[in-house]
Amino acid sequence: MLKIAPVVVVLGQKSVPVARQIINVLPGAKLYGLANRTFDVDVSFTNFGETLRELFTGGTPLIGICAAGILIRTLAPILSNKRQEPPVLAVAEDGSAVVPLLGGLNGVNDLARCIAEALSVKPAITTTGDVRFGIVLETPPPGYRLANPEQAKSFMSDLLAGATVKLDGTAPWLSHSALPIGPQGELTIQITERAIIPQPNCLVYHPTNMVIGISEMAENEDEAVALVQQLLADNKLASASVAGVFAVLTASADPRIHAVAKAFGVPARFFSATDLEGLLSGGYTVAQAAALAAAGTSSELVVSPFSQIAIAIAQEPIDPNTLGQPRGRLAVVGTGPGGSQWISPEVQEILKSATDLVGYKTYLDLVGSLSNGKQRHESDNREEITRAKVALDLAAEGRSVAVVSSGDPGIYAMAAAIFEVLDRDAKPEWHNIDIQVAPGISAMQAAAAVIGAPLGHDFCAISLSDILKPWSVIEQRITTAAQGDFVIAFYNPVSKERTWQLAQARDILLRWRSPNTPVVLARNLGRPGHTVKAIALEELVPEAADMRTIILVGSSQTRTIHRDDGGVWVYTPRRYGK
Repeated sequence: MLKIAPVVVVLGQKSVPVARQIINVLPGAKLYGLANRTFDVDVSFTNFGETLRELFTGGTPLIGICAAGILIRTLAPILSNKRQEPPVLAVAEDGSAVVPLLGGLNGVNDLARCIAEALSVKPAITTTGDVRFGIVLETPPPGYRLANPEQAKSFMSDLLAGATVKLDGTAPWLSHSALPIGPQGELTIQITERAIIPQPNCLVYHPTNMVIGISEMAENEDEAVALVQQLLADNKLASASVAGVFAVLTASADPRIHAVAKAFGVPARFFSATDLEGLLSGGYTVAQAAALAAAGTSSELVVSPFSQIAIAIAQEPIDPNTLGQPRGRLAVVGTGPGGSQWISPEVQEILKSATDLVGYKTYLDLVGSLSNGKQRHESDNREEITRAKVALDLAAEGRSVAVVSSGDPGIYAMAAAIFEVLDRDAKPEWHNIDIQVAPGISAMQAAAAVIGAPLGHDFCAISLSDILKPWSVIEQRITTAAQGDFVIAFYNPVSKERTWQLAQARDILLRWRSPNTPVVLARNLGRPGHTVKAIALEELVPEAADMRTIILVGSSQTRTIHRDDGGVWVYTPRRYGK
């Protein structure tokens, strides 16, 4: 199992279909494409060598759909520690060959098998131990962790030289391999959750068959971690065998629980009170009930002097991701005004990891391939409160939800609606959700950038929609902004039902601004058919705009520069003239 999602690198558009096949079987993988030669990729790059070396140095697994020699020559100058290098593979442009090159100690052969299966070919694996025994001792499968990897190479060398091995403990993946296993083996493989010092000629694997149950505690985060570590040490248990940390759902926002999970590098998962009801009625503490619910009632419950901490040991490795639910996540993201080039890396990562996307259909469509494989929850653009409730309820179920807004989510968009509903309805389960707001490029920023710098001095934003606030308030704010000589960004200027507000706004402004004041009209920014033009304030009429238009009205200082190509630049100087 890869700790970092891989990157698939392509140098031409013909490689993109094969790359997509690979990405479909690698959760979180990104597609990097050479600029000007590829399109519909997640990231465009211009310098192949620098990009690959930067990714490799950061530990990112690399899958190059190109000749193996290109990858080897590019990475050769920075190769140093084979124990730390990430997997690197070369894949033929037509998908006919999958060749693992680097990262033999970090799962490259397993990654090659996964990709080859997706492409219906056989991987070109050349590792001797893998070929002869069908196994790489340094990289056990999920559910097991090798305690002494530094001894694996010499151990395999002895096996290849004819030594036999005996198993002490149970591990089906070893028993079913082609290893020369016998009761009198000169070498030993030990499988145990106990903390032991490996002996010579012995490999120790710790099965992830142990869980930690935690209930509410008075200690701070560091103290909570120390208590768990002490309990493991007192019982001579290996921390590598910890599969996950479990608690009751009402405690899912407790930072101490997440601190313990982070300290052991495992997920934190949560059971509802109903899930634990039978165990609690049987006399178990909340921590014990959470541990037994995860490990099974037949597991061994370790005696603990701490009532708020419990450890249970199962007979087999545990997959924590199949038990309980994670803490729900809700991210309110801004995709920018339109084009994919305006979606920030942070927002891209959130969209990739989300299980559910919530939003107005037009905005969900803007994220393109980033919505692939996600559950979409579409609604009308005016159903913001209902949409917020749906998103919060989904996150409360332990899902990773992204609420998608165009522009910036905190500017006339869904972030405020989420917090309004959270504040007004105050469902207890909502308060355990991990909520974040990821900013985006606002429409006014994008419009200003396209035509110059009209927001170069003090400015404000006003929505002309009177659906959520009375026109009298809007009128007062336009008047005040005009008197203060602010550059004004008008959002929601005109709709099918609202056609008179823009004309009234113009008339108010003309009391304080010159008729020749520059006005920028930007429509469908970043989308097909986008337009940006500058007119005079006196020319501003409702027919010039719609709900997809952002309007920037200059101050008394805003200037226009006529370009040789017939266009204009509009800017507001930083120094205020007399």
